[in-house]
Amino acid sequence: MPETASRPGKLERDAGRLRATGDWTLPHHARLRKVVGQKHDIHSLDLSGLGELDTSGAVLLAELMGPEHMLDVASWAPDQPAERHALLVTVASAMQHSSPPHPRVSPPVLIALGEVGRSIEGLWRQQVQLLGFIGLTLSSLAAVLLKPWRWRVTALVAHIQQIGLNAIPIVALLTFLVGAVVAFLGATVLQDFGATIYTVNLVAYSFLREFGVLLAAILLAGRTASAFTAQIGSMKANEELDALRAQGLSPMELLVLPRVMAMMVSLPILTLVGMFSGMLGGAMVSAMALDISTTQFLTILQRDIPLRHFLVGLGKAPLFAFVIAVIGCLEGFKASASAQSVGEHTTSSVVQSIFMVILLDALAALFFMEMGW
Repeated sequence: MPETASRPGKLERDAGRLRATGDWTLPHHARLRKVVGQKHDIHSLDLSGLGELDTSGAVLLAELMGPEHMLDVASWAPDQPAERHALLVTVASAMQHSSPPHPRVSPPVLIALGEVGRSIEGLWRQQVQLLGFIGLTLSSLAAVLLKPWRWRVTALVAHIQQIGLNAIPIVALLTFLVGAVVAFLGATVLQDFGATIYTVNLVAYSFLREFGVLLAAILLAGRTASAFTAQIGSMKANEELDALRAQGLSPMELLVLPRVMAMMVSLPILTLVGMFSGMLGGAMVSAMALDISTTQFLTILQRDIPLRHFLVGLGKAPLFAFVIAVIGCLEGFKASASAQSVGEHTTSSVVQSIFMVILLDALAALFFMEMGW
């Protein structure tokens, strides 16, 4: 004998009275929840047309009538079976003695600590990715270095022109102005001690050891790392990287290595330009405001400034260049196929590059100080 088909439960209004009909069971719970959630002016509820009923339906009926009224179901619905009365009373009693769950509100301190933890975890994952990409870059460089026929000379020269030669004017201008400012500051402070002549030493030490390489690296982090990220990110968005891989070509050899090597060639050159321009700015201020002639300035440089300060500053340039280029390329590969993602990773590459340059410079300063260099 075939089973009786299930009848979806309903709420019908008959002569100003609500009437529950059909099956109030779990399969119909989602639809019945919307019906019960509507506003109803309830004076009485007729259960005579009620079909099947389970616990989920009993909960909805108790919410509709109220748990207190449902406890007296035997008096206003005497036509229902005793087992149904028992189910409705049990559910209503449980609902009456249960309190609604209160949303758990975390203290502001815990919320702040959670944000700090998530930030530290994100930073840790970022540094792990960076170390992995550095290893991949070095292994690719080692595989190509002894095979000159795989060198991308044209791309290398083009990137050197874009990164290095085109950046010379802005690096020279910025370091010249900073050198003038350092000379003015040194003259103002040292004049009180009658040691104005040591302004020359201040300018020389600061630009040979720190400002020459640091200003050039920060400029390239903002100017070139962002360009690397935008270029590679746009290629990824246009599926050009997938096309290279489909042709059996390595994006590391075609895109990353020429940029890294061009950066490592360009930054030492820009560091030299920054050193000479900064000292030129200091020499100009010394000649105009401190009565220190250019000849005297050069004589003090030759007599009192050891060569090691120049080598310390120039030696940091390839390391900074490698880190900037690797971060710019990595962020480009991490970008997804959308303009918003490319923009976010371009910003991230600039911030990371500048942060890493300053961090490495601080560590190098501590190391050279301990070594007495």
